Amino acid sequence: MIMKVDLNLLPVLEVLLEEQSVTAAARRLHLSQSAVSKQLNRLRELFKDPLFERSAFGLKPTPRALALGPELQQWLRQTERLTLPDEFDPAASKRQFRMHLVETAYSLTLPHFMPSLLRQAPGLDINCKTWHPGTMEQLLRCELDFAIGCREWDPRSLMHINSLPDELEYLELTRDKPICLLSPDHPALEGDWNLERFLSFEHLQVAFGGIEHWLLDDVLALNHKTRRIRANITDFPTAIELCRHSELLLCAPAKYAAQALQHVELATLEVPIDLVPGAYVLLWHKHFNQDSAHKWLRQMIADTVIPANALTT
Repeated sequence: MIMKVDLNLLPVLEVLLEEQSVTAAARRLHLSQSAVSKQLNRLRELFKDPLFERSAFGLKPTPRALALGPELQQWLRQTERLTLPDEFDPAASKRQFRMHLVETAYSLTLPHFMPSLLRQAPGLDINCKTWHPGTMEQLLRCELDFAIGCREWDPRSLMHINSLPDELEYLELTRDKPICLLSPDHPALEGDWNLERFLSFEHLQVAFGGIEHWLLDDVLALNHKTRRIRANITDFPTAIELCRHSELLLCAPAKYAAQALQHVELATLEVPIDLVPGAYVLLWHKHFNQDSAHKWLRQMIADTVIPANALTT
């Protein structure tokens, strides 16, 4: 006998898994807290499991809830596709897109495509989060609509663009190369600047977007050389401040650094090693290739972000 299931409960479970808070879930779903609590009770009856337990940090999913998460998200995405109209009308759309971005991509992309999106699609939402170690797996499970990450074109890189999984499509948004940032009174600014001097100073490293090491370090390793990394952090604004108040060198993407230098006084030097510029790429699963709303947003991002970044060096 087939059990009758209220399918309206399933999006509630998805949001609860993401927010792990009845209050935050109610806000996203535009429902009262009591309404979400009642639906959670019905979900518990449906799955015969508590699903969430209260903790000092909010709702903690049970093992059963965590196991349901990936299958639930995949089913909901497939259901969305079944009910989507053949023609996408941005002015009438209530679609929510999920997107992860590496930290340095926010300022290079969102200010360029979001204004057009806000004007053309007033009911469409973008849920952006910073790229984390699980982002690639979420892309492969179709739990994300898009991600913007960094990939390399240099054949010596371990993060070459050709190493992307076959299930993913990509669109190159802009190319960039690293530049060396240092305090305005740094001793490296006096005398010759070459690889030997570059390696003689201590460095500050930022690991972001699933990249634990940079192309620069891959190339140095091939030549049996290494940098002396005194601090390794995951936050570029903090790294820039630390660079400003110390003699640590910071290698950062040049286009991101150019924006940061509008607000912080730092000196710059070229990285004294020949590197092929890498790329910021828009990534999505092939599952979404024929999704009309998805194609619309991909085109908007391409039409606005690519020309804007082509103007910068």
